[in-house]
Amino acid sequence: MRWERLFDELEGRFDELADEQAAQERPDRERVAIGGVTAVERLSGALDHPVRLGLAGGATVAGRLRAVGPDWLLVVEGPDRDCVVPWRSVTVVHGLTSATGPAPSGLDLRLDLRHALRGLARDRAPVQVGLAGWTGGEASVAGASAELTGTIDRVGADFVEVALHAAWESRRRAAVRSVALVPLAAVLLVRATPLG
Repeated sequence: MRWERLFDELEGRFDELADEQAAQERPDRERVAIGGVTAVERLSGALDHPVRLGLAGGATVAGRLRAVGPDWLLVVEGPDRDCVVPWRSVTVVHGLTSATGPAPSGLDLRLDLRHALRGLARDRAPVQVGLAGWTGGEASVAGASAELTGTIDRVGADFVEVALHAAWESRRRAAVRSVALVPLAAVLLVRATPLG
């Protein structure tokens, strides 16, 4: 009987010490766990919520976060006005929720910016391509960046070709003024523009 009581007391004390140690380690474990969370996971937790992105060069994009790829974001700015933004163009994101989404895996990891832009090329939708570090030529100047308006003709390994034409026109040979090759590294955003 005395031994049982002794073992019960020791077991109780051991449980108390284990609980105290776990409580002391919890903040460290949380810091380590948070240290492994990626921006894509944090952004995935804000899907279908309003966000505002600050981009390199001072541009902003605001709307509902619709999709997150491994290196791009899709923001719906309004009816028929979607904007694909390369993650490397983003300098700040406002409007995140406290939720964190799952890490991308499998097919999600392969659907990179090039695949998203190839979808726009297949659709033949007119777009505005925001460029970093260029302020001349056939673009409308906006601070330290510019935009090309037209249709994405093709997407290569590290570039995109845009047939330049007026936003209100469909891509027709007669409407195309020229074709611009743009390195993917220079693309700040690609905004779908409705015809008309």
